Amino acid sequence: MKSSPFDAYFVPTYARSGAPMVRGKGSYLFDADGKKYLDFGTGIAVNALGHGHPAIMKMLKKQGPQLLHASNLYFTRPQIDLAKLLIKHSFGDRVFLCNSGTEAMEAAIKFSRKWATAQSAKKYHVLSFADGFHGRTYGALSATAQKKFHSGFGPMMEGFHYAPLNDIAATTKILKSKPFAAIIIEPIQGESGVNPASTKFLTFLRSYATRHKIALIFDEIQCGMGRTGTLWHYEQRGVRPDLLCAAKPLGGGLPLGAVICREEFVARTIAPGDHGTTFGGNPLACALGCEVVKLVASPAFLAGVRKKGALLKSRLSDLMRIMPDIIKEVRGSGLLIGAEMNDDPKKLIAACRENGLLVIKAEHNTVRFLPPLIVSESEIRKAVAIFKRTLRAMK
Repeated sequence: MKSSPFDAYFVPTYARSGAPMVRGKGSYLFDADGKKYLDFGTGIAVNALGHGHPAIMKMLKKQGPQLLHASNLYFTRPQIDLAKLLIKHSFGDRVFLCNSGTEAMEAAIKFSRKWATAQSAKKYHVLSFADGFHGRTYGALSATAQKKFHSGFGPMMEGFHYAPLNDIAATTKILKSKPFAAIIIEPIQGESGVNPASTKFLTFLRSYATRHKIALIFDEIQCGMGRTGTLWHYEQRGVRPDLLCAAKPLGGGLPLGAVICREEFVARTIAPGDHGTTFGGNPLACALGCEVVKLVASPAFLAGVRKKGALLKSRLSDLMRIMPDIIKEVRGSGLLIGAEMNDDPKKLIAACRENGLLVIKAEHNTVRFLPPLIVSESEIRKAVAIFKRTLRAMK
């Protein structure tokens, strides 16, 4: 696609093109030229309930006129309701509300270091894993073990270390080398190509962290909130973290992030003034968040996600079998599915957009499929048909 005339207005942090998006309905987006797109990117896993969901629209109209901001010097009812829901539907005892996944990660790092340095002043080191992505502010960026994101922005923060994913021996060696405060991991790496941590590896991390009093942080910003077929992905693995970072779909399309904490590990360490946020826990975003959690936490809803995810993965796997020279691997869980291609899929993704399908590029030549959790089976079949037709045309 050609560059846009709107590029001149913005700092070029995104390579955008095409007519502006102006409207959404269900699983579809519409641009200013009237073109209709089947949205299998969902704002990078944000629009879990699609566009214009009735429950979200109803709450917008209810909460919008009442209160948009009151600052965190006071409680608001939507904050309280959301915190109760998150605690009810997780391992956690306390919740910190913020605006984004990056902010949630920053808070989790700070909480962990405060807790750990109370044990020993030298216990501030943080371990994360190759190809992980945790955000672009300096703490989250320092925890992101990908050199391309660091380039030109160094030095990174002191005390961050990286290990290969799923390598117990290498991870053990690094953990023994320093007094660690925290271990950060995505149970399924999203941005790097839908790469799962093995259950054996997660179990090892849980055991090691418990024995050595290290905070175990799960980054479920992309793989949580129903995306993989359970409300939280850790439920599928039988491994509970000490802190969990959530965001993306949580606010129903508005900026909202959360850190869910275990009381005995972190929350008692933090006192007023230790951390804060001006806009975090915005009443309108929290009101929408309550609707999202209530809908997505339903066992019937999650069963539907698993069923539709199995269909999407099966259809893409069928394509891989007939096009092994183009598709290398299909992986993922629920409605977080990656198709790793044998070549860079940049042109393929642009061609899919021209054909009315929005998908997202991830690392390792991967095409990410992130449809709304309310997607229908017929829409899944349609999306895979467009993808197949696009592959054949490019071949």
